[in-house]
Amino acid sequence: MTAGISRLTGKVALVTGAAQGIGRAIATRLAEEGAKVAIADIQEDGAAKTAADLKSAGLEAKAIKLDVTSLDSAVTAVAVVERELGPVDILVNNAGWDKLEPFVESTADTWERVIAINFRGVLNCCKAVIPGMQARGGGKIVSISSDAGRVGSLGEAVYSGCKAGIIAFSKTLARELARNKINVNVVCPGPTETALLRGVMEKQPKVLEAMVRGIPMRRLGQPEDLAGAVAFFASADADYATGQVISISGGLTMAG
Repeated sequence: MTAGISRLTGKVALVTGAAQGIGRAIATRLAEEGAKVAIADIQEDGAAKTAADLKSAGLEAKAIKLDVTSLDSAVTAVAVVERELGPVDILVNNAGWDKLEPFVESTADTWERVIAINFRGVLNCCKAVIPGMQARGGGKIVSISSDAGRVGSLGEAVYSGCKAGIIAFSKTLARELARNKINVNVVCPGPTETALLRGVMEKQPKVLEAMVRGIPMRRLGQPEDLAGAVAFFASADADYATGQVISISGGLTMAG
């Protein structure tokens, strides 16, 4: 629990992929800082559980069904959030999926799923919230990319491409929307201990061990390690920051 911080009081945040892992940690942090949070996920039971847990802690949250691969689903979800919680002030694009395999062994079906969730999902959700933000004259968009999108990652060619695409897309969007006082920024996790990572690595423990050895802090990230950076970009503390990319990776990548 983050005590004594209320930078987001009165704000409404929509967090995608918030049923578990990094998304849940982000939603929790934003709620702790005063936001009313829409727990948006295709996993309805998981979203409901996260929302219930936040409510039991005295925080404001609502579970929302959202399939980020569908623009219609994104538009509908935003309409529900606005009806139930209020206009969306903060969008956090967190939903993601991957399958670890060499590119030459991958299939077009896998590419399509990775692209649909990791990249097109960001496009869909941005498309759904931006008109409202423009009409109101402000907003915050924070997208979760990955250090894989900055430096590449073995066995994650298409995923890395999508995450790199999020960075370039966000920088361009930041330029286009600055006049509307809409800030667009990116947080890049390094390897983080989530159900997704465990699923990807369960058959390759030596890869995971090598990954940890390459991290100067000698540990995997925890979902909570990412939440503070997102909360900063979502707050007024970052009003003059846009088009920026920050890595939260225990020092795994260091760009000059």
